[in-house]
Amino acid sequence: MSGLIARKVGMSRMFLPTGEAVAVTYLECEPNVIVRLKTKEKDGYNAVVLGIGAKPWKSRKGKENVRYRLQKEWQLDSLDGMEPGKKVTAELLPVDTMVSIIAVSKGKGFQGVMRRHHFSGGPATHGSHFKREPGSVGMRAQPGRILKGHKMAGRMGGDQITLQHRPVVVVDAAKGIIGIKGPVPGPNGAHVFLTVEAATPEKDSSGKK
Repeated sequence: MSGLIARKVGMSRMFLPTGEAVAVTYLECEPNVIVRLKTKEKDGYNAVVLGIGAKPWKSRKGKENVRYRLQKEWQLDSLDGMEPGKKVTAELLPVDTMVSIIAVSKGKGFQGVMRRHHFSGGPATHGSHFKREPGSVGMRAQPGRILKGHKMAGRMGGDQITLQHRPVVVVDAAKGIIGIKGPVPGPNGAHVFLTVEAATPEKDSSGKK
């Protein structure tokens, strides 16, 4: 397995064996269910689809089905030991495992240029009519328009962000809790996708791998 679906719980801090205090983001990993498999012969690549939040429902003809609240696909080199219905838990990520995180940042709504692009603004003195405005954005007769990509006010946040090389510092498999060093994008309660990174070969004293 190469990944998990988790839910952000909140942040705290912990002390490493070296005495260093580090920020830790705690994630709750409920058992992920293998919804289906994709094979190279049928789909062109090997992959596993995980789902959480199973909810049974019946069709009008009385056939029982299961719908998952959230699903995510991970590509794998081999599907050995994988079968639909099998559950994957937090035991997949032991301490010191390096993972990459995909999450959606907090949405901050429509914001001005000072908060969105860190403009300095105008002088906040008496009589000034230029405080938090973006300033002049007009063009001359040529080209006579505002060029694309100009930094202006607009929607801020709500972007998909990927963080790489984040170590796992805490694992409680019984409670399904994982602690990731550093911050994780998104509000508490948001779902994130964890992907196990491939281990890089260590270098010897001569600098060769």
